[in-house]
Amino acid sequence: MLLFSGACDSTIQPDEEPLAQVHNKYLYLSEIQTILPDNATASDSTKFVNNYINTWVRKQLLVKQAENILDEDSRNISRQVEDYRNSLLIYKYQQKLIQQKLDTVVTQKEIESYYNEYRSNFILPYNIVKALYIKLPKSSPDVDKVKQWYKSDEPEAQSRLQDYCYQYAVKYDHFSDEWINFKQVLSQIPTEVNDEDRFLRFRKYLETEDSLFYYYLRIKDYHLQGKEQPLSYAESRIRSIILNKRKFNFIEELENEIYNKALNRNEFVIY
Repeated sequence: MLLFSGACDSTIQPDEEPLAQVHNKYLYLSEIQTILPDNATASDSTKFVNNYINTWVRKQLLVKQAENILDEDSRNISRQVEDYRNSLLIYKYQQKLIQQKLDTVVTQKEIESYYNEYRSNFILPYNIVKALYIKLPKSSPDVDKVKQWYKSDEPEAQSRLQDYCYQYAVKYDHFSDEWINFKQVLSQIPTEVNDEDRFLRFRKYLETEDSLFYYYLRIKDYHLQGKEQPLSYAESRIRSIILNKRKFNFIEELENEIYNKALNRNEFVIY
């Protein structure tokens, strides 16, 4: 372990020999012991300490070189460090209070009210669909039955289709309860749709194939690009917006409360 000669300063601990020195900076074993890995072998501990010392020495040398090269304004970072520390403390304090006291329950009524007031802000950037998508190997049996089942809304047909697809299908995506980007669906089908709007307006089914698979698509519902988003699609974003507004208001009220209490107690003076 290398010792770098230099002038002693007030950081020297007389009861402990330093492990390393770079100019007037010292490193002691007590500083490393708190971060030693638990249950490490003697060999591993020695390796860890040696690596730490080497890294520490390199860091101190770089800092010293930076101090020598950079001008006075660049070296004066105390204010920046203090500002960062203050910001970090405030942020952690705010987050702790938010976790403890902020009401995170957003009711359906609140979501609907916000949607109705700002619905012009929720415009679809692309076509969305609720759809059923199936990809079957050509070796699959009774494919004609699949063609009947996937077009039917009868519970028995849907049940048979589900059992069949779990057994034979490579892909069986049932987007009946969620909206999905139509392009994402089309990307899984070897058929080019040049006019999505026209397709969605006039077609509900798409059947195609390639050398290995059969593809089946059923469009159960759709909304076109440029139109208002359905509430069920916008709901997640609205919930986030409402919660973010609550957080902002909570933090603002917290700051005002702390300020007013300090003002009433004469805890500060503005000259």
